[in-house]
Amino acid sequence: MAADKDGRVRLLILSDIHSNLDALETCLAVAPQHDAVANLGDVVGYGANPNEVVERVRGLGKIFVRGNHDRVCSGIGEISDFNPMAGAAALWTRKTLTQENRAWVAGLPMGPITGAEWPDTQFVHGSPLGEDDYILTEPVAEIALDASPFSNTFFGHTHMQGMIVMENCRAVMLRSEMKNRTQMEEETVTLPRGTKCLANPGSIGQPRDGDPRAGFAIYDSDENAFTFYRVPYDVTMAQQRILRVGLPERLAYRLSEGR
Repeated sequence: MAADKDGRVRLLILSDIHSNLDALETCLAVAPQHDAVANLGDVVGYGANPNEVVERVRGLGKIFVRGNHDRVCSGIGEISDFNPMAGAAALWTRKTLTQENRAWVAGLPMGPITGAEWPDTQFVHGSPLGEDDYILTEPVAEIALDASPFSNTFFGHTHMQGMIVMENCRAVMLRSEMKNRTQMEEETVTLPRGTKCLANPGSIGQPRDGDPRAGFAIYDSDENAFTFYRVPYDVTMAQQRILRVGLPERLAYRLSEGR
């Protein structure tokens, strides 16, 4: 990891790509300058291009966390753990992945992931307390924050972009002001050094917060600043790909709803 000429170090954070090649390529094309990449899991599942997405992300950085769909789609988890729609997509993905790509997905490490290059930071899929756990409310977030020895926890799994911080011994959810769904938007939150937070970059491939735009984030370690992005992409093309390979229709239609 190398800082740029002004001394700043920026981390591009991706999560929940879910085999959506169109969303991934659009986000990578517009992502600002960064020095490293972190992938918080669920590279595959749901979408129609698992091999292309795996091959693309394998060359992006060194920080990877296993997601629950990665576990099931690679064959090391049980499809019975999923609802019928997710299970059908997982079974199709398991059969569609090449042997090499399936082995790579199966080898992704379970979070939390930490490293000397990013001190006081951990990377997880669902929660630092469990990769399948959902952090959707302030009380649940408070438990995770209390248990964490780190200031920064980057997580995914919920497909809902946002941040939760610890203020006066209570978890507080910060709400996004980004509203224009027809264009790219960004929003930056700068925290005092040492503030405990949970930051979710949002889902690249299947947002579920009512906004169909793909989401990702940049963390600036010099400023302790988190910038969240929402990016329009060719949803119609992603839907057509899903329908073309025979995956459940709902997986296509929900992309335009952001649900």
